[in-house]
Amino acid sequence: MKEIIHTAAAPQAIGPYSQGIRAEGRLVFVSGQIPLDPMTGAFAGEDITAQTRQSLTNLKAILAEAGAELKDVVKTTVFLQNMGDFAAMNEVYASFFTENCPARSAVEVAALPKGALVEIEAIAVI
Repeated sequence: MKEIIHTAAAPQAIGPYSQGIRAEGRLVFVSGQIPLDPMTGAFAGEDITAQTRQSLTNLKAILAEAGAELKDVVKTTVFLQNMGDFAAMNEVYASFFTENCPARSAVEVAALPKGALVEIEAIAVI
């Protein structure tokens, strides 16, 4: 069983994918979220701190639409345009995931959609 998750509280998909998928009623897969403000369609800021905050805010909104919370996240993947931004990203990330943190991978990539500095995806169990 697969259910499409969609919310106006996060940016609309910019390609042939869903914001999120709930599978078998308990697993929630959230597509990578770049730092677009869903109200304006523009980046929430130019620095890694603002962009990480918006990416996680978008992720949180999709989880909420699926009936999940950040505490339900079991795995995230963080894609960084520059690994030099890791410490600043990590500081913002730690303010969202405060206890029982999920498993995480963080990798540097050559480029991200629309020139974003960060993209974050997640898997949750509810």
